[in-house]
Amino acid sequence: MMIPTQLSTLFFLAVVCAPVANSNTVYISDELTVPLRSGPSGSHRILHRGLASGTQLAVVGEDVEAGFTQIRTTRGTEGWIRSQYLVDEPIAKLRLITAQREITRLEQQVQRAQSQISNLTQDTVKQDNAKQASANEIDELKVALDRITSISSSAVETHEENLRLQDVNARLRDELGDIAEERNLLHDNAANEGIMLGAGFILLGLIAGVLLKARPQRSAWS
Repeated sequence: MMIPTQLSTLFFLAVVCAPVANSNTVYISDELTVPLRSGPSGSHRILHRGLASGTQLAVVGEDVEAGFTQIRTTRGTEGWIRSQYLVDEPIAKLRLITAQREITRLEQQVQRAQSQISNLTQDTVKQDNAKQASANEIDELKVALDRITSISSSAVETHEENLRLQDVNARLRDELGDIAEERNLLHDNAANEGIMLGAGFILLGLIAGVLLKARPQRSAWS
């Protein structure tokens, strides 16, 4: 996304018109090339025949009367150059390039910011969807919990009924056992009574036999 034209223009003018923070830094003016000499005069040996326009230089010293300034290049070469060729600000060409680079950098920052905003918006939508899904899941879990609670209550009641029936069944088994025991006892008693009755009959028979034998017999002649 391009930043608005008015903003670009204002930024460009601010960069072009802004003063240089470091006053010890100078630039070759709009002249095409400037010779670098070994001393502060036109008769000194030339160290470099043509420093290009816009070259950045560091000020080492200055000979105001001779009109020369001692400088150091970015590569460390030191020499003298006529002061009339030096300016305290970058030339318009360099300032334009700097402004264009700054505009490009700002545009990239704007793009990154917009991308981050878009990502945040997408994340917000995802979070909202996740929250809604969680709420739906919670509702489903509540319904399931209510159903399980109802089933559990019925199961508890059924379990209690089963315990009660088991208790009744146990008592019935005990009573049935008692009845069976009484029946067996009565059966045993009846069998014993039969045996004793039979023995009594036998005993009576024996007594009767003895009595018959002991009775005196009459003579056939009497």
